[in-house]
Amino acid sequence: MREKPKQQMRIWAVLCHLSALLAWILVLFLVYIGIPLFLPLNLLAPLMIWRLKKAKYPWIDFQGKESLNFQISLTFYTLIFIVISLFFVLTSFSLAVTTNSKINEVKLTLDSLLIVLTSLISLILILQSFLVTFAAIKAYNGQHYRYPFTIRVLR
Repeated sequence: MREKPKQQMRIWAVLCHLSALLAWILVLFLVYIGIPLFLPLNLLAPLMIWRLKKAKYPWIDFQGKESLNFQISLTFYTLIFIVISLFFVLTSFSLAVTTNSKINEVKLTLDSLLIVLTSLISLILILQSFLVTFAAIKAYNGQHYRYPFTIRVLR
């Protein structure tokens, strides 16, 4: 794998990376229009590309595994983040109710949590878009790139 991959292989490798970003955009759009949905769609397109092309092109096998490992890790981190967020919301709400807090205090607590959670989600999405774009550029140039903070599920 020391020689530079051919153009077609590099384009498929780029699609492995960028297709995950498109899936996140679709999920955000569905949530925006009012469909509260969290499906790991970010795994579907890279998985399909990797499964179809990995036997034919070793470069796509490497890039597809790297993309899928990052997306699996990101999905896992997002699920943990959702569970922790729900815990904080339920805890703060139950504390506000049991201490007979005024409605304004409950609203202030929930609004503060919403701002913090929205900020963290935005930060994660910006970081992911930067890393995926960087990996796609590296893949197109035929260079190896390993995502940081990735659990290596596929080897």
